[in-house]
Amino acid sequence: MTSPLPVRDGVGATRLHVPLSGRWPTIGAYMAERFFHLDPERLLGRFDRGEIVARDGSALSRHTPLGAHEFVWYYREPPVERDIPFEIEVLHQDRDLVVADKPHFLPTTPGGKYLQNSALVRLRNRLGIPELTPIHRLDRATAGLLMFSVRPQTRGAYQLLFERRQVEKVYEAVSALPEGWDPAAPALARRAFPVVFRNHIEKLRGHVCVRTDPEREPNSETLIELIGSDERVLHTLLRPHSGRMHQLRVHLAALGAGILHDGFYPELLPEAPDDFTRPLQLLARELHFTDPLSGAARAFRTRRTLAYAPSGA
Repeated sequence: MTSPLPVRDGVGATRLHVPLSGRWPTIGAYMAERFFHLDPERLLGRFDRGEIVARDGSALSRHTPLGAHEFVWYYREPPVERDIPFEIEVLHQDRDLVVADKPHFLPTTPGGKYLQNSALVRLRNRLGIPELTPIHRLDRATAGLLMFSVRPQTRGAYQLLFERRQVEKVYEAVSALPEGWDPAAPALARRAFPVVFRNHIEKLRGHVCVRTDPEREPNSETLIELIGSDERVLHTLLRPHSGRMHQLRVHLAALGAGILHDGFYPELLPEAPDDFTRPLQLLARELHFTDPLSGAARAFRTRRTLAYAPSGA
């Protein structure tokens, strides 16, 4: 559904579904109850200023009755954001694709307390492309390669590559040296390298961590190869064959090699402000695919490195 409002400062308007019937006399009353954490008069003032619009772009008033419109659009009021002091780098740009190198801590898209401090908004503003859209995502904590679509006309062709698992993704990770590590016979949980690990991962609504279920058929798989180690850490190459939420973090933690500075796995730690000196040691290193438009083989590699990797890796 096309928004009647243009992208503003790199951020698209928010669409809200409004019930066509209910106990609320007006759309404003419904929104005041839905967004109960906001001052109701401040919210209704946005109607007075013409900031909440219908599908045709016409402004609603605070007296617009419930049932008059099923969807409304508005711009989110920007939060007070903590600046993320790392730049996103553009590695490739053509008429259809932008490939960027995302730093740790920067979310892929706006959400929660991050709007301007997101990869999408920064790139829209820098490149002047309001239609720019991510084709896939990385966790905020993960650094590395991100692909964006430039034109709506060709976006679906690239999205299908990810849906059909036709993009080869390669990651690096640095973990604390597992207990009992023997460099002469390297193994994880008694499995010699390369290790193929599978399990069933499920995302539960309202939970920040995923759950694993050993009784269910595996729905995630990762090939784990050894890059190197020293007396402190283990450096691995990860080739996911599926794309479950937090998959790489969960798999390494299950093998006794949880990624350095992971506040979720193997143990959920109390929420704390970002410590920019301790980024999660996970990096989206490479993307390989056959271009669906030209048929050419394409390959991209990050310019970033993991700060805690063994020297010389």
